[in-house]
Amino acid sequence: MNTRRLTTISMLMALYVVLSIMTPVKVANFKFTFEAFPILVAGLLFGPLDGLYVGGIGSFIYQLLFSGYGITATTPLWILPHALSGLLVGLYAKRKGFSFSFTETAFITSFSALLVTALNILALYVDSKLFGYYSYALVFGNVILKIAVGIILSFVYSLALPKLLTFLKKQLNRE
Repeated sequence: MNTRRLTTISMLMALYVVLSIMTPVKVANFKFTFEAFPILVAGLLFGPLDGLYVGGIGSFIYQLLFSGYGITATTPLWILPHALSGLLVGLYAKRKGFSFSFTETAFITSFSALLVTALNILALYVDSKLFGYYSYALVFGNVILKIAVGIILSFVYSLALPKLLTFLKKQLNRE
């Protein structure tokens, strides 16, 4: 791993944390955020391990320092969605030779959004059962909204990512 790549991965992790903190809308267990963007960039630009690092380490830092909960029994469940998303997006990118159309980008970002949503709902369910605050409305009440927002964000990401990735590839490959 060269210095530019390591620096880029580190900056993407930091950006993930900043975007996680800067949540424009947060109501109960719903939050609208752009935190997935750096994970998608890392996975699509560098591959599965870097996507995993940005999603996993970025989520860990956020959970530890900024979530308000620190380390609990369910912390790994809250880290898993973005870590797994980065890994799977990176595997897809590697399989496609790191070259994709708008349609392919829309597919993988939508898949990622749905995966993160499902795993976050699972984490919330387990967390609520374990810590005694379970309510069907709390855990499942806004699933449709979460899915809709995830799909809308994936469309926005699909518009921005191809041009951004092309630019970043050029910058990272120049001497």
